[in-house]
Amino acid sequence: MKNSLRTVAMLLVVLFTHTFVANAQDSIVDVKEPESFKLLIPKLEVLIDSAWANNGLLGYREDQIEVKKSNLKAKKRNWTRNFGIYADSRYGTFDNVSTNVTGGNAINLSTTATQMNFGVGFFLKIPVFDILHRKADVKQAKAEISQAENYLKFQRDEIRETVIIYYEDLLLKQNLLELKAKNLGNAKVSMEMAEKEYKNGLIPVYEYVRIFDITARIESEYETAKSEFMLSKKLLENLTGLTFK
Repeated sequence: MKNSLRTVAMLLVVLFTHTFVANAQDSIVDVKEPESFKLLIPKLEVLIDSAWANNGLLGYREDQIEVKKSNLKAKKRNWTRNFGIYADSRYGTFDNVSTNVTGGNAINLSTTATQMNFGVGFFLKIPVFDILHRKADVKQAKAEISQAENYLKFQRDEIRETVIIYYEDLLLKQNLLELKAKNLGNAKVSMEMAEKEYKNGLIPVYEYVRIFDITARIESEYETAKSEFMLSKKLLENLTGLTFK
């Protein structure tokens, strides 16, 4: 009698297990590979160099430095304006006076002639004000160049830091999105199984609702992560002028 009961029990266990496994297998859907969001992102130094080249304000600062250097050269050459050569020519009728000395007597002769006269000269000015202030002007011009170069370096460093922050943020958002995509894929499989089991009466309604809520929350987190990833990608692309695929 005991052996008969044991045999029946074994048959029931095998039958139940077979039925459960069969239902579970029917409920499993084809699991697709989650969408990949891996990007071909250049090296950090390449991104920094591209951001520098793409930044209009840096270009403006570099042009300012060139202007100030030209201004310094002009101030250094200002002393040359105090030297000069001039020449003139005149055509017309002129009275010419000459002196002829004969036998100890000087005789002045006056003649009138139409002729072309030429004149060449050299001048030198010594403006005290310019001499006193030339050194100060040159020193000020050098200080302006140094100031502009230091500010350019400061802005370069700022852009470098921003690129590093955006770069690390994009890598983080990319990895988080990959995890969210895998988690969403698993949640959809669980939801599909729960739906079939609920229809077959294997789980109560509250369990089905609980799994549905979990899946909806995971999908919402995935969409949020995807939006943050796309935003991070666009910010770095805009800063560097590059496109990541």
